[in-house]
Amino acid sequence: MSNVLLYDAELITPFDSIEHGAILINENGKILSAGFLEDFQEIPRDTIRLRLTGKRLLPGLIDVHVHGGYGANFGTGDLLKDLRHYSREIVQTGVTAFLPSVFAETPDGLVAMIKEYVRIFENEQIVGAQPIGLHLEGPFLNPEKKGAFTASWLRLPNLDEAKRYLEAGKEWIKQITIAPELPRADEVATLFRQAGVVVAMGHTNADYETATKALRGAFNHITHTFNAQRGFDHRAPGVFGAILSSDLPTAELIADNIHVHPASMKVLERCVGVERIVLITDAIAGTGLPDGEYNLMTYSVKVVNGKVTLPDGTLAGSTAKLNQCVCNAAEAMQVSFCEAAQMASLNPAYMMGVADERGSLVEGKRADITVLDDSGQVCLTIVAGEIVYNNL
Repeated sequence: MSNVLLYDAELITPFDSIEHGAILINENGKILSAGFLEDFQEIPRDTIRLRLTGKRLLPGLIDVHVHGGYGANFGTGDLLKDLRHYSREIVQTGVTAFLPSVFAETPDGLVAMIKEYVRIFENEQIVGAQPIGLHLEGPFLNPEKKGAFTASWLRLPNLDEAKRYLEAGKEWIKQITIAPELPRADEVATLFRQAGVVVAMGHTNADYETATKALRGAFNHITHTFNAQRGFDHRAPGVFGAILSSDLPTAELIADNIHVHPASMKVLERCVGVERIVLITDAIAGTGLPDGEYNLMTYSVKVVNGKVTLPDGTLAGSTAKLNQCVCNAAEAMQVSFCEAAQMASLNPAYMMGVADERGSLVEGKRADITVLDDSGQVCLTIVAGEIVYNNL
């Protein structure tokens, strides 16, 4: 691996925006220097130099809620083949790290799936965007807010079952979504939190009081805010009211302008702040492919003009791309591009506990970098110092 110098671009760290900024990447895939080129002390003679006039340099994007894309469907078929395919393809959207969201029909099936993913993570080489663990979206969800899930696959929280998942996951389970109103949900959520897992409230019909208690307890995150959860009423604030009046939990947002109205995005930002919003895609296998029919678990879903629905019209994931979500969020929330980029890089890194190595462009961190043009399209993606996508 060679040293690489990226220069003459707007550098979004994302703490600051530096005009005519530069980044020097060493041969070990780490950021050696970031800032103004004239302040760099030494540039090795054999360094590859890329001038990026008119482009934006920002931290590699991190998607913590995604089911697949480009024909790959996490949790079904050949897990390794699909993971490798997705990792190679998704870099064209600026994603450098991701958390596959998975589910299975039975406890035994989910345990087996978790074990196979752990084997892959620990033993197989993945080229491109890097998987950083697993998100279990279920099985402890409320059938009343099941979304695209099969109701028969959902179960009440069970400590013994939860322990099986944690044992199979060997610390690779990074997030789980649970409906807090279900019996024993708090006990199971506490077990996962004690194991260092992010516990997200989602697919829930909880009232305001139950949701508020959960967010003050073991639950520290919200799965796709607004979607598959009880909404807001001035006399019954519901889940959304609990989120808006909370102080600490992070909140996912699908900023594809389909799942959430731009005005609602702005309301969320006004109430919880930029630093607590985590942009996600919730993308399915049809992402990056033409409109048509695709498989999602037991369902055949239809994609028309980028919108994914079940036969009854229920939204069933998305075909969103994270670079587009960043641009949409900046416009809808009327925030700076730095702040929008933070929601898809630094915020998910903090949420996942990996901010010491990912999520910002500062000296000593991994050189996971996304380069965008002025329309938000990805020109270059770098993972650990290696160029994995080049459309300059």
